[in-house]
Amino acid sequence: MRHGMLAIAIVAGAAAAGRAREPTPTPAEDAPIAFVGAHVIPIVGRPIPNGVVVVAAGKIVGVGPAASTPVPSHAQPIDCHGKVIMPGLVDTHSHVGGGWGGDASGPIQPDVRILDSINVRDAGFRKCRAGGLTTLNIMPGSGHLVSGQTVYCKLRQAQTIDDMLLRDATGRVLGGLKMANGTNSQKEPPFPGTRSKSAALVRQKFIAAREYRRRVESAGDDPAKRPDRNLEFEALLDVLDRRIVVHHHAHRADDLLTVLRLRDEFGFKVVLHHASEAWKVADVLAKADVPCSVIIVDAPGGKIEAMDMSLSTGAVLERAGVPCAFHSDDPVTDSRLFLRCAALGVRGGMSRDKALEALTLAGAKMLELEGRIGSLEPGKEADLVILSGDPLALRTKVLQTWVEGRKVFDRDDPEDRLFAVGGYGASRDQTAHACCTDGRLAETK
Repeated sequence: MRHGMLAIAIVAGAAAAGRAREPTPTPAEDAPIAFVGAHVIPIVGRPIPNGVVVVAAGKIVGVGPAASTPVPSHAQPIDCHGKVIMPGLVDTHSHVGGGWGGDASGPIQPDVRILDSINVRDAGFRKCRAGGLTTLNIMPGSGHLVSGQTVYCKLRQAQTIDDMLLRDATGRVLGGLKMANGTNSQKEPPFPGTRSKSAALVRQKFIAAREYRRRVESAGDDPAKRPDRNLEFEALLDVLDRRIVVHHHAHRADDLLTVLRLRDEFGFKVVLHHASEAWKVADVLAKADVPCSVIIVDAPGGKIEAMDMSLSTGAVLERAGVPCAFHSDDPVTDSRLFLRCAALGVRGGMSRDKALEALTLAGAKMLELEGRIGSLEPGKEADLVILSGDPLALRTKVLQTWVEGRKVFDRDDPEDRLFAVGGYGASRDQTAHACCTDGRLAETK
């Protein structure tokens, strides 16, 4: 092949490989699907031995025992005897997709949107599906006091980021605002050097946003009096008006309490993320009625401010009545191992029910999506995961992941299996095709 023709072939092949894989055909895209015979863990209510989950048009239409749950005669049955079905897992704090938020120009950048830098072909999304994840809160990093706007994504097969976005009934893209304190944002000017200065900068920015709103309102319909549009203040007003949730990175107990002071002063909704020392102030958090999204790691290391992290945090929060969810912080912990967060939570003293809820419904509530996802109930979106055994067992594997009634991961598919177990090509976003390679991903037995 001549050099010019080879170059054309490589470019064309790379473009083809860059496209996301077409959605896996399901046996019943037009007809209802009945998952039969599984041990069903609906999260809401007791587990159902020999249960049935009926799905139609992307929604759950029936859940219950096989003996008493109606199954449409034209439904496509999927035999799940010997398997476990539970809701798709919800990760309240992820960084997959290769996106970046704020830059080095300043510590507070609420105008930045992480969705503007997410690569839907990132191999991390396929690893998430291999771990049973179906919904993510994708975040900018924590190196800023405000690093930007998060986005809530459903792990559908996607050609563009728009294919993944969760929207409300009006079409508005759903997400929150990422904030942080502690050591991450303490740097050379213009970043703050102390915890006190960090809080002062945030407080001043919220006050400025309030003043911006006052000037907009006082201008009325007079364009000459209206201030120039300010994207930073518009995002902060979404927070102050409680239209979106603040997802706040904080580890130490004193940092958690600083967040509560700011929340009380400005009235915003907040979820505390990481919360390594939440166990030290659980009663205060309970009184404040603030939920915690907790990261669980089973090895020492990392930040000095997280040195008092404990496997018992979930148990302490449960006893205190503080809502608790788990998150991966991927790539800090691997999304494929998300189920083990619940197992480690139980080892630390959590109840089984609350540990499984922390993977599903608790996270859905923190994203204000509990009406759509997080449990197996009629009317909710048909996001579910099929497991080989008990979700807390070490040897249990994710066999299939379904999003809105469509299968997005199947361990029996060699390509999907590769992303589940690892191996050559398992972290590759796309593959170039040329005369010297067929471009296929390596198969893993």
